Amino acid sequence: MLEEILDQPHSLRETLEAERDHAAEFRKFARRKGFRLIVLVARGTSDNAALFGRYLLELTTGIPVSLAAPSIHTLYKARLDLRDALVVGVSQSGEGTDINLVLKAARRSGAFTLGITNESRSAMASLVDELFLTRAGPQRTVPATKTYTSQLLMFYLLAAALGRGIALSAVSEIPGRVEEALRLASQIRAHARHYRNLRHCAVVARGLNYANAYELSLKLMETCYVVAERFSSADFAHGPVALVERHFPVIVFMPPGRVFEDLRKLVLRLHKLRADTLLISSAGANLPPASRVITLPGSIPEIYTPIPYIVPGQLFAAALAEVKGLNPDEPRSLNIVTRTV
Repeated sequence: MLEEILDQPHSLRETLEAERDHAAEFRKFARRKGFRLIVLVARGTSDNAALFGRYLLELTTGIPVSLAAPSIHTLYKARLDLRDALVVGVSQSGEGTDINLVLKAARRSGAFTLGITNESRSAMASLVDELFLTRAGPQRTVPATKTYTSQLLMFYLLAAALGRGIALSAVSEIPGRVEEALRLASQIRAHARHYRNLRHCAVVARGLNYANAYELSLKLMETCYVVAERFSSADFAHGPVALVERHFPVIVFMPPGRVFEDLRKLVLRLHKLRADTLLISSAGANLPPASRVITLPGSIPEIYTPIPYIVPGQLFAAALAEVKGLNPDEPRSLNIVTRTV
């Protein structure tokens, strides 16, 4: 797991180099098609990437984006009218049975289908109308890390193809931002030692980093067997905050930008409740009092923070597994490819 975390600057650069021109060509096609709806279909870590894609695509294209419910197609056999829709399947392996069944059903319903996968010879690759390949290399450990960030990067390219507001020059800086985040490993390992007895926690974010709350929660659950609940800060204030008592652990993704003030108010409230707060933010941010802080160097526009910001979370999960005496490469009851219908 740690090796694949450390490999991310390379896999991100490879993906960007290989697919940048492809995205530019797809932009011409998309303009002619005039998509009126985007539907994203995925499971697991890829579903978390799709959640980010929803925020990013709606923000930059103005096109409504829906996250598909695969069982609508696979169990209930519903027929949807997907004319003028772009249906995007996201899967590391390209072998998710239900994801591919949804893509087939979408084509029959008039959609144009696009696949984002890491495997050029997968079942997904053979059935979609358009294929975008991440260049993450073989995934050798069950917890996905480099494939997740490569999928996020692909959504930046797709957003650039379908809309406006994404600067590819800024996207090209992301691998370097990840390298900077990786240099925080020793500091993060020290934080992990403090949480060696962690059994439950909440992970909170809002907006573009909301998907990272889901992803970090998943990593803590599958590698450290921690009951990690994930929330939007807005939803957290509507009831789950009642869980918080003295020393209750809350991890907060807190980038400077549109969401910062809302998260600042929440962290101040958590401080009054004497929660144990771990913040992930950027250097120079005017942070409220917190138990622990991980700060990424430099100033990063909020829209480009999700990939660098998840890296401290990945390092934290890997280090916590080590502290707990667990092997994150072989979580119990899990396999790299999971087939559901």
